[in-house]
Amino acid sequence: MGLPEAFFAHPIAHRAYHDLAAGRPENSRAAVRAAVAAGYGIEIDLQPSADGVPMVFHDYDLKRLTGTSGRVCGLTAAALAATPLLGGDEGIPTLAEVLEIVAGQVPLLIEIKDQDGAMGSSVGALEAAAAKVLAGYTGPFAVMSFNPHSVAAFHALLPDVPVGLTTSAYDAAGWPLLPVKMRDQLRDIPDYDRVGACFISHEAADLGAQRVADLKAKGAAILCWTIRSPEAEATARKVAQNITFEGYAA
Repeated sequence: MGLPEAFFAHPIAHRAYHDLAAGRPENSRAAVRAAVAAGYGIEIDLQPSADGVPMVFHDYDLKRLTGTSGRVCGLTAAALAATPLLGGDEGIPTLAEVLEIVAGQVPLLIEIKDQDGAMGSSVGALEAAAAKVLAGYTGPFAVMSFNPHSVAAFHALLPDVPVGLTTSAYDAAGWPLLPVKMRDQLRDIPDYDRVGACFISHEAADLGAQRVADLKAKGAAILCWTIRSPEAEATARKVAQNITFEGYAA
């Protein structure tokens, strides 16, 4: 199954259409509402609460986005909902709450954050929880992860949902905690066919990689992350069929 055409119609707002100056923190309800109002697609991230609820939040640690120390997975969904996001007036939303806001109006690109710690095979719980929430959703959406095992686990649960890989050049500076062997392995995107992927979302600076060209030639949809200016967008679109963006009106 390929990506729905809706994924190519408009740019995709990275972590929703966030703007702290306007009171819209990343991955917040306010940022989601703003993206819907502007007609942008929406990219969000999933982390699990202590009680297994898929929460829309990027970091593993709460500090940067809430000012509160601790791990996302160390608090219940209720506690996370009561933890305000810095720059806004709302707590951390659940995936179910975001789906209710979007309600099929724009496409939703959902990234499941690696819970293994090293892109290994210790996955399953977050994928199953997300699949349960998404099973009844009828709007256009797709699921991706840097961890191929995560993509495969989700795809096994909801095989009719388009899935893809979030991909990168995996340079040492950007991935200091990931073992060299794993960086070298993932760089070549060897798991594309195995996990049932129909797209990649690739690091924008590495869109010129031969492997990206090869996948595109074989029919893979090419998205990219993260574009932060009109100039960078123009360059990325020479290869990518759509972009995820932030920091400007795409």
